[in-house]
Amino acid sequence: MGNLMAFLAQNAIQKENVKLVVSDRFVDEKGKPIEWEIRCLTAAEDEELRRQCTKIKLTKGRAEPQFDANLYMTKLAAACTVYPDLNSAELQDSYGAMGDAELLKKLLYAGEINSYVLKIQEVNGFNVTLEDKVDKAKN
Repeated sequence: MGNLMAFLAQNAIQKENVKLVVSDRFVDEKGKPIEWEIRCLTAAEDEELRRQCTKIKLTKGRAEPQFDANLYMTKLAAACTVYPDLNSAELQDSYGAMGDAELLKKLLYAGEINSYVLKIQEVNGFNVTLEDKVDKAKN
């Protein structure tokens, strides 16, 4: 039997935030691209995002959940963004956006947001299967 103490919240290893250049369009005073900072979400936070992106549609008298994957990916990316502060009123006003997800869509070009979402998914472990983890543990 394993050591239950390892599962206590204070003993769990926390993932470090990741810094990366998302776009070379945002530069500092020396012309160097500014790094963004992203964090991992907990499963509870992810569940709440999924709930927000699921609407109930009545079809022939039956209630059917409809999941908006595009909205989810944008909300996921916005929720994981630590820097820049997408909730900044000044930043939102500058782009004419209401909310962090809308700001993100106005802040980045289509290719940039696609690359960003892929990195967000990678940081949150969406690209690693349980089988991959088992194989790694065996080696």
